[in-house]
Amino acid sequence: MLCSPAMSNSTRATVALEASGVAFTIHTYDYDPGGDRVGLQAAEALGEQPRRVLKTLMAEVDGKPVCAIVPSDREVSMKRLAAAFGGKSAQMMRPAEAERLSGYRVGGISPFGQRRKVPTAIEATVLEEELVFVNGGQRGLQVRLDPKQVQRVASAVGVPLVA
Repeated sequence: MLCSPAMSNSTRATVALEASGVAFTIHTYDYDPGGDRVGLQAAEALGEQPRRVLKTLMAEVDGKPVCAIVPSDREVSMKRLAAAFGGKSAQMMRPAEAERLSGYRVGGISPFGQRRKVPTAIEATVLEEELVFVNGGQRGLQVRLDPKQVQRVASAVGVPLVA
């Protein structure tokens, strides 16, 4: 477990993972609030392949909130996201709405322990990885675990989401 003294290791996300009995490790890095691609920033700081550092995106399909988990070096296809939930159109959620709904700040949104449970999808190709990193519910905090456990704990459907 790598932790900085200023950062709490206990978040709603880590509590949810512990409660579900999932094995995971906690990793921290210096979050750059001025950075525009948080997932890639995390991958570089952790010395990890971007495809194994996942980003959690809050979106809307036909006006209803959803969560998408995709590799940090890929862009989600709105067409595929809509199809994953049987919808016609998808768009990214406004940051303030994503924070209100998830209970996390942008840059620290985790698919685990969100304030309101929403339908979730995970990019199918990441399920082939041995271990992945996912935001642990705080900026600069990542959890490393089996992607199949990410899918299970987040109740996510595994489907193609990236363009």
